[in-house]
Amino acid sequence: MASPTEISVQQLSRLIATPDCPLLIDVRMDDDFERDSRLIPGSIRCAFDQITSLLPLIADRNVIVSCQKGLKLSQGSAAILRHHGVKAETLAGGFLAWQAADLPLIPTSQLPQLQRGESSRWVTRQRPKIDRIACPWLIRRFIDPQAEFLFVAPTQVQLVAQHFDAIPFDIEDTFWSHRGELCTFDTLIDEFELHTEALDRLALIVRGADTDSHHLAPEAAGLLAASLGLSRMYKDDLVQLDAGMALYDAFFRWSRDAVDEGHDWPASVKKG
Repeated sequence: MASPTEISVQQLSRLIATPDCPLLIDVRMDDDFERDSRLIPGSIRCAFDQITSLLPLIADRNVIVSCQKGLKLSQGSAAILRHHGVKAETLAGGFLAWQAADLPLIPTSQLPQLQRGESSRWVTRQRPKIDRIACPWLIRRFIDPQAEFLFVAPTQVQLVAQHFDAIPFDIEDTFWSHRGELCTFDTLIDEFELHTEALDRLALIVRGADTDSHHLAPEAAGLLAASLGLSRMYKDDLVQLDAGMALYDAFFRWSRDAVDEGHDWPASVKKG
């Protein structure tokens, strides 16, 4: 009989990258993490004996804790969090069960902050349209839920990156940028090994909208229109990013769950 404080790999996989996804906390032993330093998408690292240090971050969020096998470390950590009033569950079977299910895992080698349980800081040009909203969405939903984003004048991006320990993205001559016909969103998916049917479909739409190649996907023109509309609605780039998160949440759920669904008028009425 399943524990009332456990969640299965299949259940968690449906929550990943959705606004309702709980905070995911990886409490594996350092030895286990060093053998495989990948993370379940959206996870943060924390030593099991430091779990209460995350209470200010958790606030009123639900939590799922995972360790190597879903046993003592995750169950003990979750029990401590529940003692502090947190709604905390554990991942049944832990990291090994997720791995065995052949579900996406985030390599941390490209982002050392993930290994240390720290948030990453990214910087790009101000007044974002498509890629510069799509990439933060992907990073926060799959890679680093605590990531910070700085939007500055184009001429200042590299200088801000140097002085504020930020990662420049979606500007020329940087690692995290366009590569040939692919856009920065594609680069992130490649480097963090996030190729799934849903994300690859979404990436095609983003690429079509971002590179004015609407023939790649019929939805690209709609994404461009919505993105340009958002850029006209908001003067504050961070407020626009918040609104854009909801836009990409919707496109992702369509890409994952609703591709085959249509909508006609008049609505069909079944006759009894």
